[in-house]
Amino acid sequence: MSTDFSKAELERYSRHLIIPEFNIEGQRKLKNAKVLVIGSGGLGSPLLLYLAAAGVGTLGIVDFDVVDESNLQRQVLFSVEDVGKPKVEAAAKRIQSLNPHITVNTYNTQFTSQNAKEIVADYDIVADGTDNFPTRYLVNDVCVLLDKVNVYGSIFRFDGQVSVFNFVDEKGNRGPNYRDLFPSPPPPGLVPSCAEGGVIGVLPGIIGSLQANEVIKVISGVGEPLSGRLFLLDAATFETRTMKVKRSASNPLNGENPSITELIDYEQFCGLKVTEKQESLDVKEIDVHALRSLKDNEESFQLIDVREPYEYAIANIAGELMPLNSIEDFAARIDRTKKVVVHCRSGVRSAKAIKKLEDGFGFDNLYNLTGGIRAWAKEIDEEVALY
Repeated sequence: MSTDFSKAELERYSRHLIIPEFNIEGQRKLKNAKVLVIGSGGLGSPLLLYLAAAGVGTLGIVDFDVVDESNLQRQVLFSVEDVGKPKVEAAAKRIQSLNPHITVNTYNTQFTSQNAKEIVADYDIVADGTDNFPTRYLVNDVCVLLDKVNVYGSIFRFDGQVSVFNFVDEKGNRGPNYRDLFPSPPPPGLVPSCAEGGVIGVLPGIIGSLQANEVIKVISGVGEPLSGRLFLLDAATFETRTMKVKRSASNPLNGENPSITELIDYEQFCGLKVTEKQESLDVKEIDVHALRSLKDNEESFQLIDVREPYEYAIANIAGELMPLNSIEDFAARIDRTKKVVVHCRSGVRSAKAIKKLEDGFGFDNLYNLTGGIRAWAKEIDEEVALY
């Protein structure tokens, strides 16, 4: 890419150019940089907007999702008109309308072990805007294997984290990576996703903006990146901490005795495949259309909702509320003489509830509603809130 600036570009970036330590050389580095953003959701939205506005010459966007109404609470890259469209298409259109002087590459695909190296190879820096552990480990590992900087961020409810991984300083010292901080993932189901646990809408804007700041610092060489440090924010109390992170000799990627030289199966590594298999064993299922037939035909059945009370207040389909974390306490209220349909938001927690009830109390008449209340809202009743 040319390092020359047009008159329009010089005017656009003038507030950067008059910063003494940044000036036109820093802007030139931004223009020549290639940054890949994994995920265009809560974190990806501010990342992409600010990197585009700042003049990063080439931006790549990886996302295979479509825009949903529930995204608009925090994913400020999108508007109501984008609902139902592929996120990468809507994101690219918005970014290029913000800054026509940059190049935007889109990858409307899931980021996997099969395509990660090919996608990442063309970029200098990767910004991780993902919300699940398998992809975080994948992003980390491909960055280490291909010698790329990984600007990390994560959010949950009111808590946020930011760090810079695999960064090499001016003296040639390589900083830690994600596996130095988290050698192994938490047990499956221990940490809920943002979709299950929620996130305050402004938090991804704060954390994603901090990630964008770190990307710009790494590219320009101005300032001190968060390498070897983990920034923690509690937005509820506005308390912040910065923890030191050191390289570990036992890191399987670049420790003293590396054991990982290629990308692995990250869902298996995080225990998700085993969990899915266990949860699906002997759990009978019913879809939303069959449930509607039960209702329409006024058949005798019991409907149980294992979500939390605050979720029930958002949307419900008149099931009896029996939260998963105390489902055993409700066993006596569950009818053994007729069909019992158990549901949650998407079908995961209800499957766990059925397993507990079958294993602990011998129930054999429980049916998991596939897709949960979200499937009901999408396929049966649009008046039910889709959250």
